Amino acid sequence: MEDSMPYSAIEDVQLLSWENAPKYCLQLTFPGGTVLLQAANSYLRDQWFHSLQWKKKIYKYKKVLSNPNRWEVVLKEIRSLVDMALTSPLQDDSIHQAPLEIVSKLLSESINLTTQEHESIIVAIAPLLENNHPPPDLCEFFCKHCRERPRSMVVIEVFTPVVQRILKHNMDFGKCPRLRLFTQEYILALNELNAGMEVVKKFIHSMHGPTANCPHPRVLPNLVAVCLAAIYSCYEEFINSRDNSPSLKEIRNGCQQQCDRKPNIPLRLLHTNPDLVSQEVTSADSRHKTVIVTSNEVHVEVERNNTVNQKLKANTGNDSEPNLIDCLLISPACSTMSIELSPQAERVLECYVEILKILSDYDDWRPALASLLQPIPFPKEALAHETFTKELKYVIQRFAEDPRQEVHSCLLSVRAGKDGWFQLYSPGGVACDDDGELFASMVRVCNNVHILMGSCYKTKKFLLSLAENKLGPCMLLALRGNQTMVEILCLMLEYNIIENNDTQLQIISTLESTDVGKRMYEQLCDRQRELKELQRKGGPTRLTLPSKSTDADLARLLSSGSFGNLENLSLAFTNVTSACAEQLIKLPSLKQLNLWSTQFGDAGLRVLSEHLTTLQVLNLCETPVTDAGLLALSSMKSLCSLNMNSTKLSADTYEDLKAKLPNLKEVDVRYTEAW
Repeated sequence: MEDSMPYSAIEDVQLLSWENAPKYCLQLTFPGGTVLLQAANSYLRDQWFHSLQWKKKIYKYKKVLSNPNRWEVVLKEIRSLVDMALTSPLQDDSIHQAPLEIVSKLLSESINLTTQEHESIIVAIAPLLENNHPPPDLCEFFCKHCRERPRSMVVIEVFTPVVQRILKHNMDFGKCPRLRLFTQEYILALNELNAGMEVVKKFIHSMHGPTANCPHPRVLPNLVAVCLAAIYSCYEEFINSRDNSPSLKEIRNGCQQQCDRKPNIPLRLLHTNPDLVSQEVTSADSRHKTVIVTSNEVHVEVERNNTVNQKLKANTGNDSEPNLIDCLLISPACSTMSIELSPQAERVLECYVEILKILSDYDDWRPALASLLQPIPFPKEALAHETFTKELKYVIQRFAEDPRQEVHSCLLSVRAGKDGWFQLYSPGGVACDDDGELFASMVRVCNNVHILMGSCYKTKKFLLSLAENKLGPCMLLALRGNQTMVEILCLMLEYNIIENNDTQLQIISTLESTDVGKRMYEQLCDRQRELKELQRKGGPTRLTLPSKSTDADLARLLSSGSFGNLENLSLAFTNVTSACAEQLIKLPSLKQLNLWSTQFGDAGLRVLSEHLTTLQVLNLCETPVTDAGLLALSSMKSLCSLNMNSTKLSADTYEDLKAKLPNLKEVDVRYTEAW
């Protein structure tokens, strides 16, 4: 039925039931006569009947509630409208949405209602909200009620199931921003209760459920979206003033606030050349000039070294814009920054950062939470705010302590060329306030198994990145006896990451300055001597391990003799795993390696590809390797024979390997997707 039909003119709708009446007919009575409608079957006739009845009643309620006179009548009509929607036999979303929209329009036009009247209306429409999202105007009304009466029982009894339904369902807050705002205001209202964050914590626990795994996959992404929006709103005043702020290039080049700019703007970011950090620390007799820039929003106090200023000016030839973390990397000796939020914004920030902490405490939510936060989805003003980064440190610490690779790997950048939490909380980063303790904990050993190191640390690419960007902080922490940083420096020496002789000598001096460093450096020297001795003595050229040999058996065998000339090693049908790669990379002459039917996996392939670049023959038949590990073989340019029979090789990876391995002559891909 078309909406343009004059339903107000229909006086009555009847089902024809008299004898000899036309089959499946409706009779519509108008002031000027009657109309018969004949349907094809009884089901369609009943649908017409109930639809016309519903349309007629909806028109009546719209007319009555559009001109409210007495409050008692209005409330009675709203309750009657709700009952009609709940008892209607029609199954359609509009059956419940139409009454909500009528009440929403009434509330938006009635500005003189008392608080008691507000609550009575909310209680009256509560049954409709059990299975329906409130429309935008109604969300705005709910937000107002949460702000003005956060301790009202309506918030707990009526709004809680509505918010739970919003969080449990697929929700595009981009298209429905008022639903997100309503959820945000509801959580803030819970925080205003006597128990405060304890109530919020119980609410989040109710959303997660009592089991180890939350049964509702949309709860976490929706909660994180609400938290991010709330945190963003705390800095909105500063963000809106960006057009009047110095550009990132001006900030990097040390430009000061220009006189032709508007006066009341916040100076948020400062940039320092990392090469100057050591010079600033060592120049004890240098004179500092203090500059104070004050606005009604932000107070920035800067101590700038005159020599640093000159070098910053010398770098102005580079016109490229620095990235976010690059701008925020400020030496503590150079500057301090504080952003002052309003008391209300401080409360909002405290509440929602605390929620992120609570979310990070759930084991099943932590991988998804780490993935959502990996791109650093916060405004740069938040990252420059000491209070925010200090409180968020708990969340990052939880990620760093988690033994699962999918969690702690999210501390690294989301893509090449973009910094991540690892860089932000490293010494010299704006978020670092603990002399690198969190940075060290990101790579700290747990039960003699490297957590972060196990996934990416022992790759030359990662060590090169540390050597280029964080060598100074690593040496400082090693100088203070941090064992993890001592290991890093030893690995840099062992893998020849540092080419400059003076830098190598400085690292050696740093290692020898502490007991733990001296001990580990001596062990490194012993290993290097053993390797040279191994190469000098020679040994067999071919070796086959007995079946069912383990990683420990291989390590014991290789440590018992000289294998500097070993060119062909067969580990077929043994029980070795990826862990034995640490022993295999110590064989400098190895050219043929047989791993047929072993448990050697992707992690081991990545280690081999970094070190055994002269390997010519590799047998991976019936091993658990996948595309993730096989792609790493593209760096082994000397490979001429490769057996990937009965592995999880895909056709795309096979084509990629063929294109990147020019010397590959023999390939076995039987019983794979590429076959």
